[in-house]
Amino acid sequence: MTSSRRQFLQKSALGGAALSGTALSGTALSIPVGSQPLAEKHDIKLAVSSYSYWHFRTPKVPIEQVIDEASVLGLAGVDVLHRQMESEEPDYLNKLKRHAFQKGVALISLSIHQDFVSPDEGERQEAIDHTKHCIDLAHQMGIPSIRLNSGRWGTSGSFDTLMANRGIEDPIEGYTDDDAFGWCINSIEQCLPYAEEKGVLLALENHWGLTSTPEGLLRIRKSIDSDWLGILLDTGNFLEEPYDKLKVVAPYANFIQAKTYYGGGEWYTLDLDYKRIIKLLRDVNYQGYISIEFEGKEEAESGVRKSVEMLREALSS
Repeated sequence: MTSSRRQFLQKSALGGAALSGTALSGTALSIPVGSQPLAEKHDIKLAVSSYSYWHFRTPKVPIEQVIDEASVLGLAGVDVLHRQMESEEPDYLNKLKRHAFQKGVALISLSIHQDFVSPDEGERQEAIDHTKHCIDLAHQMGIPSIRLNSGRWGTSGSFDTLMANRGIEDPIEGYTDDDAFGWCINSIEQCLPYAEEKGVLLALENHWGLTSTPEGLLRIRKSIDSDWLGILLDTGNFLEEPYDKLKVVAPYANFIQAKTYYGGGEWYTLDLDYKRIIKLLRDVNYQGYISIEFEGKEEAESGVRKSVEMLREALSS
């Protein structure tokens, strides 16, 4: 090593040590006025569900169009509804992934439909296989989470009837809810090793059926010891006394879906105070995404835009 190079390295080492010592002692290294600290508090990010543009009642709205709209609105992500996708072929999945990247929008969740509540072992296996298949789809698209349902008895008949009954239905004759919880827990446990292998979080939603109450939702979550099972908290799926129930579940939430109802809801309407809900989430240090699920009868474009404005105001308060 040459003398000049040795001297340079010695000076650099001494300078680095002096700088480190000064920084640790807190006597120098002032941050310029107006600049932000490097360790700025991470805040909640807004996203939108593709379901907001399609409520199963109109022709499907392409996922690419939802990505475009999310980009225009400055949203951080899109929650993709599986049934809204045009295809499951690799070229389509890759096209969605590329399109989202080019628009500066993350694909954050794949909301799937499966049902573990059945006394038929073959039907439960079909739901397990479907869940694993959707894990593969999410992995292919670079999506880190899928929405999981517990399932329900199906004794209501139509979904409209279920909603008219406030999401409550009786078990199949000869069985109890305890049977259903056992089926659901066992089925999820069979999916989790594959979810972990693929790096996809299974986010169990407070949807209809076993998870329509905080007690039912957390009964499943607390029965399974895995970092790859999380909770998706939907603000609009507790129809009575929502704030007390949201408060119970919030400490366990990994993902939030925020219902809005401009123009009146498709099945019901809740008058939700989002400033109160945001405070509730911040009280438990929630730092993830809030995905807007606009479920009103107003045109989707205006309904989603109003939802974005309202939630941004709530987040800024």
